[in-house]
Amino acid sequence: MKAAVIDRYGQVRDVVRVTDVPVPVVGPRDVLIEVRAAGVNPVDHLIVKGFLSAGDPTRPMVIGNELAGVVTEVGAEVTRFAVGDEVFSRVDPRVGGAFAEYAAVDQSLVAAKPSALSFEEAASLPLVALTALQALTEQADVRAGSRVLVHGAAGGVGSAAVQIAKQLGAEVVATAGADSVELVRELGADRVIDYRAEAFDEVVSDLDVVLDTVGGETQERSFGVLKAGGTLVSIVPIPDAEAKKARWNVEARSFFMRPDGEQLARIAGLVGSARLRPIVETVFPLDEASDAMQKVERGGARGKTVIGVRA
Repeated sequence: MKAAVIDRYGQVRDVVRVTDVPVPVVGPRDVLIEVRAAGVNPVDHLIVKGFLSAGDPTRPMVIGNELAGVVTEVGAEVTRFAVGDEVFSRVDPRVGGAFAEYAAVDQSLVAAKPSALSFEEAASLPLVALTALQALTEQADVRAGSRVLVHGAAGGVGSAAVQIAKQLGAEVVATAGADSVELVRELGADRVIDYRAEAFDEVVSDLDVVLDTVGGETQERSFGVLKAGGTLVSIVPIPDAEAKKARWNVEARSFFMRPDGEQLARIAGLVGSARLRPIVETVFPLDEASDAMQKVERGGARGKTVIGVRA
């Protein structure tokens, strides 16, 4: 099968290549998925650069972290899926394998694909929607009446977070670039701040939760808009977190999402009830996986970049 692989860590343009590799072996709890599309995320280029791994790959390592496709084989202990099922998944980050024509995934990490979505749309959701859901409901406690600020609201995680926060009953303030303000408003944000034209920390305050997808100065300034006892949740590291928590009398948590098929089924339910929609910006063919990853690495996206694997 064709797959995007690396043999060593380095810059995406230097080490990512598409080649033929064996179809993965199906374990007793695995489903073999014929991949139709795979989502591209910032974590992909971090993995390629070796930031999340120890030692060089001992063999060509298939990269990619989320996918949508059709089940073609099931392991002996699989009970939840059958051949022919259309599914989507955030794969095990220790295994990867989404940028390929076939992927073997434990059934616990898989959910039925929302029927209303194309494979490209479905592949764009698992990692970002699970991140948003876990950030808002596990790392924070967003509920009806919570006041939430979402940074980077036009990006993959941010666009999902705006919609999920609204479904939880929150009042949502969001930051985005001028060309994305209307899009984020359509997703349900009660107020959208053009971060280039207006300083968010001068116009909002007393928030219950801030979801930070940006880091840096944006993260630093976010502490000052939380009310006492509020929570900052970030998907990037928080330098000197304990000192900042004490200074501002808030909670501050950095986390990395976990794959979860049951939560993914909940997300599929939101899609099915028209309360969550994916935003796909660009689709690349598998042969251009390196280009797709470099686009994500440059940032500034509106929604997700996806790799179309099979028609």
